[in-house]
This record gives sequence, C-alpha cells and structure tokens, in this order.
Amino acid sequence: MPKITSFVPSWLNEPAPGHKLFAPATDDARQPNPQLFSSKPKTGPRRTIARRGSEVFVAVGKQIRWGSLVQLKESWEAKQSKSIFGTRFKKEGSDGSFELYDEEAETHGAHNGAEYEGYRVCIPRLAPDAPAEVLTVVEQLIKTPVADDIRQLVMSPNEDYLAVLTTHTVHICILPDSSHLSAHDGAPFRPKFWTLGPTTHVTSRSAVVSAIWHPLGVHGSSLVTVTGDSVVRVWELSVTDRWSFDRPTLAIDLKKLADGTYLDQDFSASTSTTNTGFSPDSFDMKAVSACFGDRRSGGWSPMTLWIAMAGGDVYALCPLLPSKWAPPPTLVPALSVSIVAKVAATEDDAETSPGAKRLAQQQLDWMADLDGQDPMLVDGLPGEAPTEVYTRPAKPGAVPKLQGPFVMDLAPEAQQEDDATLTDILVIGEKISTGDLMFGEDADLDVDDDDDGLSLSVVCLLTVSGRVQIYLDMDGVQAQWLPKKSARSRGYSLESEDDLTSLLSFQTLDTLTPTEMTMLADNWPVFSTDATSRYSFFVTQPSGITFVSLTPWVFRLEAELQAESEAGSKFRIDLLVKANGSTREKVYTQKPEQGLLAAPVAFRDPDLGYFILSAGPRAAVAVFFDAPEDEYTPTIRQASPTPAYDDEDDRKPLTIWEPRPYFHASDALDAGTHLPQLLDNLKAGRRKPLMQQEVRLSAATLEVFADSHRVISADIHPLNVAVAELFRKCEALQAELRDQIGKTNEVRRRVEAISGEDVGENEEPVSDNMHVRNRLSGAQKRQEELAERMQRLKSRLGKATSRKISDYEKAWMGEVKALESTVLGMDGAADGPSPSKAKSVPKRLDEIKRLKDDLATQIARLQKPGEGEEEEPPSSPAKNGLQVPLDIKKAKYAQVRTLLDRESALVGAVKSRLERLSVG
Repeated sequence: MPKITSFVPSWLNEPAPGHKLFAPATDDARQPNPQLFSSKPKTGPRRTIARRGSEVFVAVGKQIRWGSLVQLKESWEAKQSKSIFGTRFKKEGSDGSFELYDEEAETHGAHNGAEYEGYRVCIPRLAPDAPAEVLTVVEQLIKTPVADDIRQLVMSPNEDYLAVLTTHTVHICILPDSSHLSAHDGAPFRPKFWTLGPTTHVTSRSAVVSAIWHPLGVHGSSLVTVTGDSVVRVWELSVTDRWSFDRPTLAIDLKKLADGTYLDQDFSASTSTTNTGFSPDSFDMKAVSACFGDRRSGGWSPMTLWIAMAGGDVYALCPLLPSKWAPPPTLVPALSVSIVAKVAATEDDAETSPGAKRLAQQQLDWMADLDGQDPMLVDGLPGEAPTEVYTRPAKPGAVPKLQGPFVMDLAPEAQQEDDATLTDILVIGEKISTGDLMFGEDADLDVDDDDDGLSLSVVCLLTVSGRVQIYLDMDGVQAQWLPKKSARSRGYSLESEDDLTSLLSFQTLDTLTPTEMTMLADNWPVFSTDATSRYSFFVTQPSGITFVSLTPWVFRLEAELQAESEAGSKFRIDLLVKANGSTREKVYTQKPEQGLLAAPVAFRDPDLGYFILSAGPRAAVAVFFDAPEDEYTPTIRQASPTPAYDDEDDRKPLTIWEPRPYFHASDALDAGTHLPQLLDNLKAGRRKPLMQQEVRLSAATLEVFADSHRVISADIHPLNVAVAELFRKCEALQAELRDQIGKTNEVRRRVEAISGEDVGENEEPVSDNMHVRNRLSGAQKRQEELAERMQRLKSRLGKATSRKISDYEKAWMGEVKALESTVLGMDGAADGPSPSKAKSVPKRLDEIKRLKDDLATQIARLQKPGEGEEEEPPSSPAKNGLQVPLDIKKAKYAQVRTLLDRESALVGAVKSRLERLSVG
C-alpha cells in the first residue's frame, strides 16, 4: 500500500487557474443551488477525466476543458514566488501620478489581452448574458456538438483520438498537438469532431454503456461500443473516410448469438426502432460494462472482449478483431505454437471429444489463413519500428462464438440484491510467456514487455454494493466459433453442459461498510487502473476512493503453479489461500451528499510525482503517494545505528503534520434563497390582495405563513448544517495547529541538541565558530584515543600469539616438576638436570625443622623456670662456677633469633614459590 503524502495541491485549488478546470459550468453557476434543488442524477459510469501524458481533459456538464498540469504547477509556483520576491516598482505617469508596474507581466502578457495560464475550455456556446468573469475564458473556446451532459471520456492508445460519450451518443474528437493547445492565442480553437453512428447511437435507441479502443487496432483507431441491449459494434475510424464514422464494420447482437446454432446465421444488430417484442434475454442480457485484456497480455487475451451483465452473468467473445489489426511481435508466433501443440495432442488422444477436435481444427484453419498472409508494413510513431498489419482471417468466420455465461465456482452467495447486480468489470490478462515460444532455440527472444505476473487471467467484478469479486480463469478463454450448417449435418453437436467454462472464485472484498450502503441510494462504483502495477486498481464511489492491490498473492501463486514440489498441490494451494490476500485501503473519504466522484486517473510523472486525480461537483480531488523506488526516486540507504541514539523513537523521523483532504465549504453558504421567488409568486397570484393589507387572522393568512415557513426552512436548514460543519472544522483546525506547534518545538529541540545550541538559562551563548572548533577538537581527541587503543590491542595481540617451546623452557619445566614432586610429596619424580641437589632439599628441610624444635625447646626452658625453683638473676654466676656476662647472653640470644627468623623466611619463601609453581 503506497503511503499518502498529501492531497489536493495549491495549484489545483482556488484561486489558482487550475481550479477552473473543475469549477462548475457557467450555466450552472447562475442557479441558486444546483446541488440541493436539482433533478435526480442519472446512474451509470462517470469517467469524465482523460489524460495524455501530463495533460488532462476534464468534462464538466457539456464542456470539455484541457489543462497542462506541469504548466499549471510551474506558473502557479512562479506566481507565488513572485508575490514574495516580486519585481514590481512604481511608475510615474505624465500627470505626476504613480502606479505599480510589473515588468514581467508587461513583457509576457497574453495576446489579445488574455494571458495563457495552461488551460482551455471547450463549450458549445455561451448565452449573451454571460457573466463578465467568464468572458475572459470565452476567448479560448472550442465548440463541441454534444447535446447532453458528457458521461465518459476515453483516450485512444496513440492519444490522437478522444471518444466523448453521453448517455446515448458518441463523438470522436481529433486531438490537436499540444503546441496548438498551449499557443498564446486568444482566438477560439476548433478541433474536428465526428459523430459516431449518427443513426445508430441516438436517444431513441439503447444507451451506450462502454466504449473501448481495441488493443490490436491499427494505430489505435479501432473503437468497440457496447450498448445496454447487448449489441457489440466494431468501428474502424479513418479521418480520410467519413463513412467510417457512419457504419460499423462489424455489429453483433449477443442475444441472437446466444441462441445461435450454426455460423451461417445472421447475428447482425437490427436497424428497426419499432421492435418492442418481449424476449427473456432482454432482462438477463442487459450489458453494463465491457473490457479487453491489455495489449501486453499473452495468449488470446488481447482479442477477448469480456461483457458483464446487470444480473451477474459474464460472457466472452474471442476472437473479436477489426478487419485490419496490428498484433505485437510475439502474439502470432505464440498462438501458432500453442495451436499446433493442441492439434497434435487431440490427434494423438483417442478419447478426445468431437467438439474438441472441431475446435482444434477451427483454430488451425484460422492460423493457416493468417500464416498465408503477407503482412503490410505501416510506419509507426516517430522513433518506433514499422507495424505489421494483418487482415482478419475469413475462416472460420468473423463472428466468434459467445462463451458463457461462465459458471462461478465457489462464489459466495449474495445476501441482498445489490450484491448480485454488477456495475463494472476489469480483466488482467495473463503474462507473455516466451519460454515455450523459444523452446529448443539457441537465441533468446528480446521482448520489451514485462514478463512478471500470473500465467492466468484475473477477472474482477464490481457490484452495486461496492463488493469486489476476484476470479481466476483456470481453463483460459480460447478462440471458438459456431459450427457451419454443413458441418453440423455431418454429426457435430453442441457441447454439453458439463463442458461449460467456469471461473474460480479466489477472494471477495467489501469496500463499503453497512452504514455507507444504506446511505448510498444511487451508487454506481467503477474501476480505475493504476500507473505502477497492472495488478492494482482503484474503486470509486460517492463515499470515496479505495485502493486494491493483488500483488501480495499474485506472484506467490505463480511460484506455486510453476513449482515442482513433492508436497501435494492441494496442500500448497491451501497454504496460499490462508495466507495474506489482497490489500485494500480507503485513500479518500467524503460524505455521500457531497456529490458524485469521477473515476480517478493515475499519474506517474517525474515533474508531478505519483498521484491520482479525480473530480467532484465543485473542485478537484487529488491524492499524492510516495513514489516507488525507481529511476525517478534515488535509493536511500539506512544509516547504521549510532551508539548515542539507540532509542528507536529518536531515530524515527517526526511527522509534524498528517495529510488531510482539502476542506471545501458547503455550497449552501453561496446558494441563494427562494424567498424572493415566493414573494413574486404571491404578488402575481390569487393572494395578491393580502400583500397590501394588514396582517389579519384568517385561513388565507395561515396558508401564506405556512408556505413561507416551508420555503424558509428549506433554505435555512442547509445553512445551519453548513455553519455547524464549518465551526467543527475550525475547532479541529485549532487542535491541529496546537499539535503542530508542539511537534515543531520537538523538532527545534532535536536540531538544537545536534547543533549544540541547547544552552541553559545561566549559560552564555557560544558562537558557531566555537561550536565547530569544539566539535573538531573533540573529534581529534577521540581519534587519538582510538589510535592509542588500537596500538595497545596490537601489542597484546602480538604477545598472545602461540609459538613452539624451546629446549631451555622444556628443561626448566622438568626441573620445576621434579622439585614439586620432592617438596610437596607428589607421586612420581620428573627427570631433572641435578638430581643430587633435588634430593638434598628434603634433608635440609628436615634438619631445619629439627634445629627449630631444639632451639624452641631451649628458649622455652630459659624463659620459664621449673616449678618450685626461683628464677636466678641474669647476672648471677652459673652452678658450675662459670659466670657468663649479661651482654654476651643478650648477643647470643639476638644471634639465635636472627638465625631463626632467617630460616623461617627461607622456608616461607621456598614454600610460596613451590605453591606458585604448582598453580602455574
């Protein structure tokens, strides 16, 4: 689903000139309130906008208006910038007065006093009392021969013809070049108009429901019209042959064709207008819409006309071709390969039914007639290759068999009548498969068309209730003809009911809520194609525009159809159906009482962007989307997360304002009142005497007051509703403004935090130069720290590298292990370089322990005398008669203590070293 970025731009709103493209017609502008006091609008499709590149043709009433959107946008933006940075200055007159002088307006003024603003208006004629503001537009008029409101505008494939449709008539406009329409000339421009079928498409006959330009017409000059009485006519137009606009080259009555039994019957449409006989098919076969597959489609799709009936039936005519047709380069070879393969398969299969053999033979005769032709080369558009033009094969015949009504497999049951009443049909043809065409060839076929898509045709139906029904053509519609009368006598019979073609229901989408269904009385939704993908479209109805995309499942379904997996197809298709289906979202919403919406036209232009353009009763309706990433939009790579901004909310851009539709005030505010008309009626009616008398209580006075109250209440009620809506919009605008101010402050805070300008109240402001210097010094300091850290990591990494152990290290390890085994008493002794020294260590340790114990015993005996004996003074003589001086005793005692401390330190050091060695 594309994201909505904005709605109607300023250059399409009032007072921009682009607003005049969609403004009401001048004859309607003089009415008091054309929306509230008008007749019931006619039901039917409303496609009043056609495009040619960046140009649009808009139908308003009986008018056709042309506009160049690029020029309208550029002129308005230049005018707005000029109003801000204008080049106006004062000019002094001859009488000494001053006036504002605009140099650019003086230089680029319009011819004949009218300035070209990028639009033209095409109307039949204006009344002599037209308003003065309209006469400035009258200088750029084109007369059109329409007698009723224009309902549809259909652009030809080559964009040189424009089909203008009313309810019963069709007119063909020969479009001039853009340079003629954009010329700075105030004189009226008169293009050539042709009336298509002046005796066929008239008000006394059935209404025209669809006009489709044939995808295979030569230079897009073949038009197919379908009327409500299910009559299909093929017109081959040529500006050099005026009779091509009077009679169709092929006319088929589908009611006759549905009851046909052989090809030699007459299926042409009746020219009589007095045939009012009853026929059951007149109700069941009431056509409402028709369409072809796209020219880029493969198989028989470009020459298959699909017709939707009001009752819910769908029919197909294949092949429906003009007498001269121009196929794409790959169409005829692809059909030839498929027909030859089908004929070979039917001949080899003995169980093939006679009807299938007859069909294969008919297709083979058709292709043989086509292969026997020498196509005529016709020059194409400038820069394009010549086009090959073929003649419609005469065998089996020009009128194909009517296929249908199709059986809708697994279709949901209609809960109400509106769910079964169709209004429009859209067919997306199958993709072109060049793999089978070039099978066995060394070279690949170079095709410009896109080869992505589904190998099945997708049929989309639209009901009055806004329900979109999506069907898949699993069997594929192929060319079929009725048998000849002579062939039927030889034993050929019609196909049984079991062989009827069917469409598989894939999904059903509702675009309207139950509340909206009850509010829409005369709903006639229509389809509109998209500019980015042929598998997405828009549904338009009075309540709004809905976007529908089939891309979530189309490509997955094609992958499943082409895959060769061990899992069953039923299992894989079931997973596909239960997965995400089509996406739908309402991109524009309005109140149903605001009027009907025209079917939108999708644009994808580098100067304008990606948007859809529609029209309401009073103004334009546009919705702009985010353009897909293509050659117009550069790819933006997502930056890596910054450690300082790990929060997702901080990295997400802040949306200051949400796009919303442009608000148009109600037309009731500008509408006039019916009170003056009531007063005029009273003055000229039978109650005229009461107008000159005083007010008295009487039945006549009560009648006058009742009539006045009825008229005034009818005028005041819409005013009250409009004022209440305007008041609510103003309150909502205040809330949105407060919200935008808060978001703007948040953006300002973020910007100041990034630029470093978020100083406190007591802090002094810092200049931009100091900000830059501080940031530069911080970056340099950070760089130095990173370089030092890198060097430390390199040195540590170099030390951590593994290398082989040398012989000295191995000998040292053996000595340590031997010492560990001898000192700590571990089992096993390692071989060492000096075993004698290793063995003396425990002996020395035992000797030290023995000396320590002896010395400790002597010290204890000296410090603690025996029990019952008195301690002799240190200076007393010994018992053996030898007297030791006290100083010598103290020196000896100190010497012993030193030796003991040294031995204790030595033992502790040896023990701790051994423990470290054992741990290491």
